[in-house]
Amino acid sequence: MDNILLVFSICLGLGTIVGFMAGLLGIGGGLIIVPALLYLLPWVGIESTQLTHVAIATSLASIILTSFSSALAHHKRGNVPWTLFKPMFPGIVVGALASGFISEQIASEHLQQAFSVFVVLMAIQMAFPFKPKANPKVPAFAAMFIVSMIIAVIAGLMGIGGGVLLVPFLSYCGLQMRQAVGFSSATGFLIAMAGTVGYVVAGLNTPDLPQGTVGFIYLPALVGIVISSMLVAPLGVKAASVWPTPLLKKIFAIFLMVVGLKLALSS
Repeated sequence: MDNILLVFSICLGLGTIVGFMAGLLGIGGGLIIVPALLYLLPWVGIESTQLTHVAIATSLASIILTSFSSALAHHKRGNVPWTLFKPMFPGIVVGALASGFISEQIASEHLQQAFSVFVVLMAIQMAFPFKPKANPKVPAFAAMFIVSMIIAVIAGLMGIGGGVLLVPFLSYCGLQMRQAVGFSSATGFLIAMAGTVGYVVAGLNTPDLPQGTVGFIYLPALVGIVISSMLVAPLGVKAASVWPTPLLKKIFAIFLMVVGLKLALSS
């Protein structure tokens, strides 16, 4: 019980960092939450064979409320092109739901290795942003379905909302950046919701998970992260207007690079 309370308390602190950084730099929390949980969860008896699955699933569940809040704010500003949901909604839901079941078939250490590579790639993208040339013609329905499904699967497997993948694609499709970010926040909510359901169902019959888990989701960590991140995120948004965010993004990219390499070497 003492370890559960300790993890909950630490996750309250983790949530403040995640919320502030999300508001300040516009990044998803999964890149911070998953590495932190990989370190914390063994304290409450989560075995190494399920560790990465639980960390990723818990991260994905924590994105539900934060992405909903962000999507609502963008909707009020008219930044969400809802017409795009028709071709992309099916692929997003199918891909996100499937991610939990796909994850279950991957060994924990291999999943951690994949996550570490992803973190390094995201660090490079943050330090040297890739900006594709816009293509004014939106791809056909079939292409949009396939791309959205692939993005949702990757996002679900990595425990993120998918914005780092979806925003460049939408920019390529000719959307203005504010529309790409707004639509990404709305789809992030769908990915988090569907992905969470997938991880819950996939983990229901998994043996040796400790008390406090629902499927692969560890509730004490989830509640701690969500409570504090929701409270602190507005402070990050305010700081973004006065702090040197381009410089901070490069510093954070170096941090992510170190984290990714450390995870790769320890897996």
